[in-house]
Amino acid sequence: MSYIKSRKHPRAGNAAAATLVAIALPVAAQTTPTQSAGTLREVQVQASPDDYKPERASSPKFTQPLVDTPQTVTVIKKEVLQDQAATTLTDALRNTPGITLQMGENGNTATGDAVFMRGFDTAGSIFVDGIRDVGSISRDVFNIEQVEIVKGPAGTDIGRGSPTGYINLQSKVPFAENDANASVSLGSGDHKRATLDLNRKLNESGSAAVRLNLMAQDSGVVDRDEVKNKRWGFAPSLALGLNTPTRAYFSYLHMNQRNRPDGGYPTLGLPGYYLSAIGGNAAPVDKSNFYGWASDHDNVDADMFTARVEHDLAPGVTLRNITRWGRTKQDQVLTGVFGSGIDPVDLADPSTWLIRVLPQGKLQRNEVLANQTNVTADLTLGGLQHSFSGGLELSREKQSTGSRAAPSGNYWVNLYHPDINRPAVPVTATGARTAGEVTTTALYLFDTIKLSPAWQINGGLRWEHYRTEYLSLPATGSTTAATSLSDSDNLFTGKVGLVYKPAPNGSIYAAYATSAKPPGSDFALSGTAGNSNNPNMDPQKARTVELGTKWDVLDNRLALTAALFRTENTNELGVADPVTGAIDQFGKTRVQGLELSAIGEITPAWQIIAGLASTSAKILEGSRTGTTTGATVRYSPKLTATLWSTYKLPFGLTVGGGARYVDTQARSTTTAAVAFFPQIPSYTVLDAMLGYQVNKNLSLQLNVYNLTDKFYLARVNNAGNRATVGTPRSAVLTAKLQF
Repeated sequence: MSYIKSRKHPRAGNAAAATLVAIALPVAAQTTPTQSAGTLREVQVQASPDDYKPERASSPKFTQPLVDTPQTVTVIKKEVLQDQAATTLTDALRNTPGITLQMGENGNTATGDAVFMRGFDTAGSIFVDGIRDVGSISRDVFNIEQVEIVKGPAGTDIGRGSPTGYINLQSKVPFAENDANASVSLGSGDHKRATLDLNRKLNESGSAAVRLNLMAQDSGVVDRDEVKNKRWGFAPSLALGLNTPTRAYFSYLHMNQRNRPDGGYPTLGLPGYYLSAIGGNAAPVDKSNFYGWASDHDNVDADMFTARVEHDLAPGVTLRNITRWGRTKQDQVLTGVFGSGIDPVDLADPSTWLIRVLPQGKLQRNEVLANQTNVTADLTLGGLQHSFSGGLELSREKQSTGSRAAPSGNYWVNLYHPDINRPAVPVTATGARTAGEVTTTALYLFDTIKLSPAWQINGGLRWEHYRTEYLSLPATGSTTAATSLSDSDNLFTGKVGLVYKPAPNGSIYAAYATSAKPPGSDFALSGTAGNSNNPNMDPQKARTVELGTKWDVLDNRLALTAALFRTENTNELGVADPVTGAIDQFGKTRVQGLELSAIGEITPAWQIIAGLASTSAKILEGSRTGTTTGATVRYSPKLTATLWSTYKLPFGLTVGGGARYVDTQARSTTTAAVAFFPQIPSYTVLDAMLGYQVNKNLSLQLNVYNLTDKFYLARVNNAGNRATVGTPRSAVLTAKLQF
């Protein structure tokens, strides 16, 4: 067994931690209020009915409303998701530009929410109620109040993570009213879904309430033979002390998924495709072809328990604590299409052609235990108004993965007419296993200082100590040695923004922020010298400069934003000196561009959520032996845009529609010629909605997706030889009950 331990820097960070505590304690003790007790800064977001426009993010780390926050933040409320009949996080993210989905590398197939934001992998930076949510699963939104997308380095907010931002899902909690609604949906692809959202007061004052969210779905996928999505969810919650100085929330979530996953289909026939074995290109396969076996499955069981307590210490000063335990178990067997392995048995007869498939699987378990304490205080110090937010975060995240594989050999299936009922191939545990654990301790402090009615300074600092442990065990019978690696270090990140308010409803700002991603952030360390996950590598570091403006117009009903940004990520690569073994660390990527958005009401009857991003993502310093320097980042479109709008007519009818545009996406990260096909073509997808309020208790809603039946690729693997197809024209009819 080999061992590598790393401590790149001493524990000098403990002094910094003590300094932060010393700063935070007198702040919490200061009780000179800037608000009355009736106007405490409230973090829980309660949406106005049917209103698309958010006022602020749910995290107490955001000390100001969105209009005064010097950063690009998009909040997608549940009202938008309901109007679109959206069911998953992937559906929700179509409402913001600059996000793409990818399918994996070589023979491995990425599953779940494989999200890339502004060209960087963000799948490990997905949070629920401010706590990291790990696992390669697809997240349902039946228990979600709103989805928040924070763009740009956010190390001060979340600690280690993606250089271009993170995603936070805010869970539903009880409130002090009696309310209930349910929905039943039927649609294309054998879609069947039902939900219930029931909230009840437990006493006359409304200080105690319970809420129950239920969901069940049994669906296929339109034009994808044999792919199945079957799941159910159960989310009860209890609130005590509502509308009192001390409030407590307790919630539990269980998710059960029994799916048959999609391993994709070959990209043969796409424009520019070339494979020498068949003399170039050939006719595309039927997009409904399924190349897996009937035994393919993706079974997920997830449990999450959360306890949150809030106490108003004084007018304008609130203490919060949240504790979370979560566990996700995934049992997956998936057959990926190995698109480079096409065997033309008879070149003149394509009906005889075969394609290689790769059965693969895993048994993965993710577990998180976290506790976060936060204090917010609106105070006057030295004649200036301050909005403080400081806290302590403790977490332990664990991931163990058992490998599964088919017996050695190549597996072939007819290219144009695959048979799901062909003789089964067992995919069994190999004995190989990896286990990773990341523990973190962090202290942070944010402050917004109002220098005058027109000027504000917003800033934050974070110290985080992390420790990563990694164990890799070889397959049964293998002569490969087991590997044990560890790494620990301190991260320091910060952000600062200057805000000018020419009017109460608008702001102009300049901001600077940093983030860091150390080796092993995604639970895997490597003993290979120069690998980005080698314990002796320094963390990847990102910094962003952003210039923007935000305005709440039309009587504050419509939020308009515009921002110019530039992010640079460094320390991406390393190479070992052949003589000394010393690591020379290098590698830099730059993402820059413009992002625009509009969310809210144009009139009380007319709602809109729209965004546009013009982005340039380039590798400034790549492999020193290759041709990556100067190339674009893989699958990073230069222009993306999204629009959704609804209009409520006076006789109970609501009409809506939207469009999504994604520009051409280069497949290669090199400047050299590439095999298969060079790029994903651009596409525009149009959607529509028609709703009718039958009476006060019943409404009907019809959603039609991809009106023009546009063929497009939703995900492509890195090699470019397999893909999943975007949803063709389809429809969902929903009956909504309010009682």
